[in-house]
Amino acid sequence: MELRNLKTFKVVAEELNLTKAAKRLGYTQPTLTLQIQSLEKELNHTLLTRIGKKTLLTTAGKKLKVHVDQIFALMDQMEKEMDELRGPSGILTIAASDYYCTQHLSPIIRSYTELHPDVRVSLLPLNSVHAIQSVKDQVADLAIIASDCHEVDMRQTFLEEEKTLLVVSSDISKGRDLEEIFRQYPFISYDKDCSFSSIIDQYFKTSDLQPQSMIVVGGSDETIKRAVLNGTGYAILGENIIKNELKDGSITILQPVSESIITSIISLKVRSEEPNIQTFNEFIQGAW
Repeated sequence: MELRNLKTFKVVAEELNLTKAAKRLGYTQPTLTLQIQSLEKELNHTLLTRIGKKTLLTTAGKKLKVHVDQIFALMDQMEKEMDELRGPSGILTIAASDYYCTQHLSPIIRSYTELHPDVRVSLLPLNSVHAIQSVKDQVADLAIIASDCHEVDMRQTFLEEEKTLLVVSSDISKGRDLEEIFRQYPFISYDKDCSFSSIIDQYFKTSDLQPQSMIVVGGSDETIKRAVLNGTGYAILGENIIKNELKDGSITILQPVSESIITSIISLKVRSEEPNIQTFNEFIQGAW
């Protein structure tokens, strides 16, 4: 049984239109017809029938299609695994927040692609919640997240623990105590769809003070930092994003926050041994 004839049947069974199938395969229609007839003769079954202008699969054709689909799916998997033995190549899609993309990943990706020039990295800017989902849906191969991932089918590797701080602009903090700042200024918050919101919720659950008002600005660390610097209000931010502002004195720490940001990299366990995923996972642990 020739594989070429099975491939022809597969396309015909998908199209159920000989003209379209011939065009897709690059054959003339008589050639395609001869291949189907050869397969029918070998199997001793009619595979196609016509009712009016419609081409339909016979019962034997339907059964054969199931087996043919399995054969070609297995062949695709075989080719993929053989390709993987040659090492990392193709596109590696990484989901991460804007902050991780701009502040951490650029030099890491540059060094990684110098080591593996056949890999092209694509960054997908997403907050941690959406980044986890993108890996589950296999839209992204890997994700850098700032939260725990409780998905049993995920592999999670620790990268960094970062302190979180309640902060305000130094202009606002001058001559005002914590209660006064809470009373006079709004709390600048991430939206509820952001993993950072759990740190905020935990802080206010155990705090004696509660914000009198709140402004939700989304999931961007940089946007919230700018709002703090502009004197809009106070916020909880990771230590890394405000280290320069703490150093130059433009931002003041009001209180340390007990909950830390845990940065990690995740991927699906079933895909963890794919060359692109495995090599980047190993590389980033040393480079972060």
